[in-house]
Amino acid sequence: MAAELTAHQLIAQHRPTLDLALETIRTRAYWSPHPEHPKAYGENGSLDTAAGKAAFDALSGTRLDLGQPGTDGWVGGEVSPYGIELGVEYPHADLDVLLPAMQAGQKAWRDAGAELRAMVCLEILKRIADRTMEFAQAVMHTSGQAFMMAFQAGGPHAQDRGMEAVAYAYVEQSRTPETAEWTKPQGKRDPLALTKRFTPVPRGIGLVVGCNTFPTWNGYPGLFASLATGNAVLVKPHPRAVLPLALTVQVARDVLTEAGFDPNLVALAAERPGEGIAKTLATRPEIRIIDYTGSTAFGDWLEANARQAQVYTEKAGVNTVIVESTDDYKGMLANLAFSLSLYSGQMCTTPQNLLIPRDGIRTDQGAKSYDEVTADLARAVDGLLGDDARANALLGAIVNPDVKARLEAAAGLGEVALASREVAHPEFPGAVVRTPVIVKLDGAKPEDEAAYTSECFGPVSFAVAVDSADHAVELLRRSVREKGAMTVGAYTTDPEVEEAVQEVCLDEAAQLSLNLTGGVYVNQTAAFSDFHGSGGNPAANAALCDGAFVANRFRVVEVRRPA
Repeated sequence: MAAELTAHQLIAQHRPTLDLALETIRTRAYWSPHPEHPKAYGENGSLDTAAGKAAFDALSGTRLDLGQPGTDGWVGGEVSPYGIELGVEYPHADLDVLLPAMQAGQKAWRDAGAELRAMVCLEILKRIADRTMEFAQAVMHTSGQAFMMAFQAGGPHAQDRGMEAVAYAYVEQSRTPETAEWTKPQGKRDPLALTKRFTPVPRGIGLVVGCNTFPTWNGYPGLFASLATGNAVLVKPHPRAVLPLALTVQVARDVLTEAGFDPNLVALAAERPGEGIAKTLATRPEIRIIDYTGSTAFGDWLEANARQAQVYTEKAGVNTVIVESTDDYKGMLANLAFSLSLYSGQMCTTPQNLLIPRDGIRTDQGAKSYDEVTADLARAVDGLLGDDARANALLGAIVNPDVKARLEAAAGLGEVALASREVAHPEFPGAVVRTPVIVKLDGAKPEDEAAYTSECFGPVSFAVAVDSADHAVELLRRSVREKGAMTVGAYTTDPEVEEAVQEVCLDEAAQLSLNLTGGVYVNQTAAFSDFHGSGGNPAANAALCDGAFVANRFRVVEVRRPA
């Protein structure tokens, strides 16, 4: 079939965007090609909010037929954390048929070259961006995020991360020239002369193991990094969050077909209830790259057992904030209250442990005792979430029963500074919405250590009393080294404390935010500028996104011949 999208058309449309992305990852300045306000949509052919909701509603009761080879049945059963059944069915694959079909298209995709692959990837992202409002509904009703967060994190921010991966992939592949003329002088004899050709070649099929909480934001970097470097990509969504990634696969297959490539370069592997195909897939010889976001236990299993594959994991950590002193007490409390509340703390970057000196802290409002700080933070969270409409807009819904169980158990771990409460959702009465709990613990008591040194994913945080700033820094170092951290925060006006915290984060490879009191929060990162994770501590072995995230997804093969 003749390509409907020619290389010339794709390059003309998307090369300027790629060039801007390449410049931005060099400067680390702010830039996003994807608007993060709903009012920007509905123009240039993209869906507005109402059209996106209608498109999402129209999916209910349908089969998302992707035209994949090896379909041997249909699976579904997703139930929204907001209490509605999605009612969409997806193809179930016979892997012995699907995987060979995916391999068949890799030669033409490899031979297309880095630039054309990047252009095809950017066209896929553009088509996804045109349906951002539909994807926002899909993310909302699989992750439990409130609509605005599902729109932003599941839409433009996820698309930014995908584009960032394409840019890094292009940089690493174009680092080596396609050809070189090599001449070595031989004195009085004729020089030795060779013509050399260097080709980036893919490792094989990349497997993306999706997560429940951020299916697109966490899924797009690996998907587009592997695809842009010449690999076919098999997407294995979380059973509770299939729809956003299934729609992504649908778009990718359409674009690949129109560009004259095999659509089976991107495919979906949805699973039957309890089937657990991730382990089966992860150890198949065809799978050569794995991207995974989720629990530490399964991430560790992948790293130990998927020996044939290059494995990129984002697992769990214990995120810590040291509260030593501040010159903006009100701003600090407001910033922390928002960070603890956003999406009910169901983010891998949400602070868990707040290390506060038991003798109190210095502030612009005078000295504040440990008890005063914890009480004032509890009031700040209460004030932020006191109105149910605002609470629903910030908290979203509890994503699964395990998070709810951890939240309920946390109150028994120590003195409760802030009790969690139920919030009714006027539009979705079946939604489980809970405010955060803050529990007071003592960093000097061994019996409290088990609680604050283990990750408690969800709207749970611990106000840990410490003996001093030095004690806080010591606990921080031990926590990051042993458990890992995606984020570290600190509030201090003392240059020596700031230096000590910074040294820990440099030593233990943890991303640090200092004295955030405005509209930037410790649990948010911006594509093209901020690194999400470092790959240098137990929380993750990769960073989103840097050269290391893409460079080992391909190898360069040299062919040389006499000139």
